[in-house]
Amino acid sequence: METQYGKYELKRPLGTGGSGTVYCAVDTFSGKDVALKIFDRKALDDSQVGERTRSQFMKEASLAGTLAHPHIISIFEAMVREDDGYVAMEYVPGGNLLRHTKPDALLPVSDVIQIGFKSCSALDYAFRRGIVHRDIKPANILIVDGTNIKVADFGSALLRAVDAPSDRIIGTPSYMSPEQLSGRPLTAHSDMYAMGVVLYELLTGQRPFGGKTMEELFHRIKHDEPAPPSALRSEVPVRLDSIILKMLSKRPQDRYPTWADLALELAEVGKLSVYQREVPDSEKFGLLRKSEVFEQVNDAQLWELVHSSRWRRLPPRSTVLSENDSGYNMYLLASGELKITRRGRLLNVLKGGECFGEMAYIHGGSVRRQATAEAITDVLIAEFDRSAMDCMSEGCRLKVAQGLLRTLAERLALGNDRVSRTV
Repeated sequence: METQYGKYELKRPLGTGGSGTVYCAVDTFSGKDVALKIFDRKALDDSQVGERTRSQFMKEASLAGTLAHPHIISIFEAMVREDDGYVAMEYVPGGNLLRHTKPDALLPVSDVIQIGFKSCSALDYAFRRGIVHRDIKPANILIVDGTNIKVADFGSALLRAVDAPSDRIIGTPSYMSPEQLSGRPLTAHSDMYAMGVVLYELLTGQRPFGGKTMEELFHRIKHDEPAPPSALRSEVPVRLDSIILKMLSKRPQDRYPTWADLALELAEVGKLSVYQREVPDSEKFGLLRKSEVFEQVNDAQLWELVHSSRWRRLPPRSTVLSENDSGYNMYLLASGELKITRRGRLLNVLKGGECFGEMAYIHGGSVRRQATAEAITDVLIAEFDRSAMDCMSEGCRLKVAQGLLRTLAERLALGNDRVSRTV
């Protein structure tokens, strides 16, 4: 393999497609790594493939410096000649999403939602500049890190400002929309359908439609209804089912009107999924350390508290405790705000770091709750299991009791002050 291509020093191949090979290369002028896509000269010699290859390269070349979006691959420069050419692009080291479509390597549902949201933003930006991608698939969405992605490979794009209508089918069969298969005009809704297939595959590890032959695949895309993703993966929220299935609607007009409408729906379901995320022990430790209730507890004892607690995130208006219910656990409001009411009357507003329901712990057994605790904002709640706390070291239990008594004394003083003001 030649190691030099113009000012670029080739390091290693990253992938090969129908129109050329992509290399990781070094720009010897700037010293930076780039992804360098080089024409496949053999493809150019083919009378049919050569025309398509040249067209794809010309399209990517025309986009150099025009798509400036954090979730679209940057194209630095391009050169296209009669029998030669290249496109120099941003190098993304994390590979693509293809590996996360395997059943044993699926991403968390919350990560898939974030990837979908960012892809919507990128494709909306491109569409507003007259571009329909036409080949959205996992291999064309690159991973920077985590859920930070870049949409790549605009070689098959329909540039609405310059392209003449074409009846030629372009794209990857499994991700083609029904209207794409029928040769109808393509819009953002065609990319939206393909993005629905990508999200379906990332969530479940399989595509919504398959077939032993191309004819069977195309028939199923046009006529069959896919199974809801949650039928294949139980942790997929039902609300996310409806979003994906709407993206996969047979008729373009039955999908979301715009990318922005779709992104808003994903943001809403993503917000809900945040409440289901596990809280890392390191975060629990830090939040407990900030609470004045546990300020006398040392680090070793604080870890005892971490392992004696259950944590959950809740949205506004969620009821954490209800008056007259029985219980024996106590709680810490780790973040957010709660209101404490009795018979509908406001007694107090708690902020992050404050405990509530502690009378059950102090009493030593199940008691009837005297008030209702309801979230005012998004809250993070730690629930301390009484039986688990009984197994903590004596020193830890003593310091927790001291902290709770100090808190009760402060609340009593505050209550007395309020009463004196009303007399």
